[in-house]
Amino acid sequence: MRVTNSATYRTFSASVNDAHSRLNKSLAKISSGRAYENAAENPLAYYEGKKIDNQYLDTLSKNSLLTDIKNRLYQQELGARSIQKTLSDAKVQVEYAMTATTGNSYDIQTIEQDLLQKQQSIVNDLNMQYQDLYIYGGNDISTAPFSLSSDGKTLTFSHKFPGADTVTEIKMTLTAQGDGYYAFELEDPDSIDDLQRAMSEHGRVDVGYGSIDDKKTLLDTYTGGLNLLTGMTSDAVSAITDIDDFEAQFMESINNSPIALIGQAALAIRDYIDAGANNSESAKATLNDVLGTTMDTMAETEHTLSAVYSDLGNKYSILTDTASRLDAMEDSLVEQYTDKLGADPYQSIMEMYQNQSSYTAALQVSSRLMSSSLFDFMR
Repeated sequence: MRVTNSATYRTFSASVNDAHSRLNKSLAKISSGRAYENAAENPLAYYEGKKIDNQYLDTLSKNSLLTDIKNRLYQQELGARSIQKTLSDAKVQVEYAMTATTGNSYDIQTIEQDLLQKQQSIVNDLNMQYQDLYIYGGNDISTAPFSLSSDGKTLTFSHKFPGADTVTEIKMTLTAQGDGYYAFELEDPDSIDDLQRAMSEHGRVDVGYGSIDDKKTLLDTYTGGLNLLTGMTSDAVSAITDIDDFEAQFMESINNSPIALIGQAALAIRDYIDAGANNSESAKATLNDVLGTTMDTMAETEHTLSAVYSDLGNKYSILTDTASRLDAMEDSLVEQYTDKLGADPYQSIMEMYQNQSSYTAALQVSSRLMSSSLFDFMR
């Protein structure tokens, strides 16, 4: 029996490969921070670590989603506050208009134009965008929800329902009711079903608040423009089962909305101006009666807007608290993961140096075994 260098090298190469494999494994342990690469090394710790890893990824995704929702809610809050301020300013202008009919100390036509501009300003607020998404569009975030005619009479609500191919348009026009009063009337009475459907849309999202098993406990992150104008929440609208009851509540609420009240004042002033420069005392009395009633309703509507604004602020506060809780949970999960599946960095480095020394020594030995002998050329 004879032993050649080739036979020795073939036997020794397995030991070199094993040393190299252990070195690579120790390097991977340092870079990943994991003590185990597969379940076979420590099944209990490995699967507990995988569970913690899944919890961490879920927490991370919720925290990422929560940031966008918080920003959108903040924009909604700013929009509601802006509309409330516009209504408050309009109320002052209406008071000036009443003074203008008695003392002629203010240009009443200028007031009318200012009120029309305030109507358009409210529509602009209702069409606010965040990252190219319409924040008051409800489930439809790609369509500008509102438009208003130049005379301030016709308000158009545009909405694309889920699964629909086209945008649904619902028009309502301020129509004279007698004695200087105006109220919104639907162009198509049958569109009341679409209005209830649009105002019932929810945007409940699982961001770590509430339970996914009970959707009602999840935070509703959508506030439609009509919900803001009327003060009717999506939950309140969904609870109305009789369409006639909904229509009665909606028409009353929309006619007490900022757009309707400001339009009412502007149209009453326009009728007064069109009646002639030398208006009778009865015409002035009628205008002042209409404007006085409108001012009183504006004060009530300000409280309604305040409630919506406060609700949006509460949601934002809840999301801020939830974000803090998720951040704390992330830190806790990282610590748990390190305890269960993490590798001790100092021990891993020492292990890497030992394996590196073994591999280097093996290479040095192998270089000496590589030299050929006479037996390698004999058959």
